[in-house]
Amino acid sequence: MKRSWARCLMMVLVSTGMALATQAQSPNKLSTHWEELTGPDFRDAILQARGTCLLPFGILEKHGPHLPLGTDLLNVRYASLHAAAQEYAVVFPEYYFGQIFEAKHEPGTVAYSRELQFLLLQETTDEMARNGCKKILIVNGHGGNESLLPYFAQTQLDKFHDYVVYIQWGGHSQPENPLHKDKVDMHAGQSETSNTMISRPDLVHLDRTPQESGADLDRVHLPETVYTGIWWYAKFPDHYSGDGGLAVKELGEADMKLWITTISDAIRAVKADDVSLKLQNEFFEKSKHPLDTKQ
Repeated sequence: MKRSWARCLMMVLVSTGMALATQAQSPNKLSTHWEELTGPDFRDAILQARGTCLLPFGILEKHGPHLPLGTDLLNVRYASLHAAAQEYAVVFPEYYFGQIFEAKHEPGTVAYSRELQFLLLQETTDEMARNGCKKILIVNGHGGNESLLPYFAQTQLDKFHDYVVYIQWGGHSQPENPLHKDKVDMHAGQSETSNTMISRPDLVHLDRTPQESGADLDRVHLPETVYTGIWWYAKFPDHYSGDGGLAVKELGEADMKLWITTISDAIRAVKADDVSLKLQNEFFEKSKHPLDTKQ
C-alpha cells in the first residue's frame, strides 16, 4: 500500500509540474483594450487582430431624467468589447467627439464644432492606421452620428489612405420582441434603458422616469421629403423619447446579445475582406490620371 501511495504521489507531482511548465510557456492572453496593452503586447495584438481595430463611437448628452450622460458611450463600448472577446480585435479607448448640436440646450452636453469633429476623427483614424490598424471599424452607438459617419467614410476617397474605414451601426433593436412595449422608443426609452441595465445597471434610475415625458410633440409639419435640423427638438424638446419606465433586464439581455453578435460578425467580415483596400488603391491610382480611364 505504501508503494502504491508513493507511486500515485509521484504521478501527481509530475503531472502538476508538466501543467505548470505548459502554463509558463503559454503566451498571456492579450487584452482587447488598446489602453491596457504594453508596447510589445500591442504589436502582438495588432498581428493577432490582423490589423483590425474597433473605434466605438459614443457621445455625451442627456438621456432622459434617468440615464447617464454617457449612455451611448457606455453601451457601445460594452458591446464592442464583448464582441472583440469573441472575435479578437483591438478596441480604441472612449471616443465621444461626435455630432450632438440638437442637445446643446441640455446640461452636460458636449457639442464640438463640425470642423473639429471631422479633424479629430480623421487624425484619430490616421494615427490608428500609423500604429498598424489598416482595417478600422467604427461602431456607432449614437443616432446623431448616422449622417456624420457615412459622410466621413466617403471622404476617405478624397486623398490616398493606406487603410480602410468601415462603419457599423444597428443590429441591436428588436421591436418584434414581445417584451418590447414602447411605441416611440427613440432615445432613453425602453430599449436603451434596458440595454443600460446590462452595461451599467448601477447608473440606471428607473424611479426617475416619470419626472419627464418622452411623448412626441410633433410641432413641425412638413412633407417627408423635406428635412430641417430642428426636427428633433420639435418632437422631443426634453431630449427624451419613449418611456424608460418600461425597461426590463430581459429585453436588454436579448438586445445586447444580438448587438454583440452583429459586431463580432462585422469584425470577422472585415478581417476576411482583402478586396476593399485593393480597390481603394486602384481608385487612387486612376484618380491621378482621369483622362486615361477607359470610357
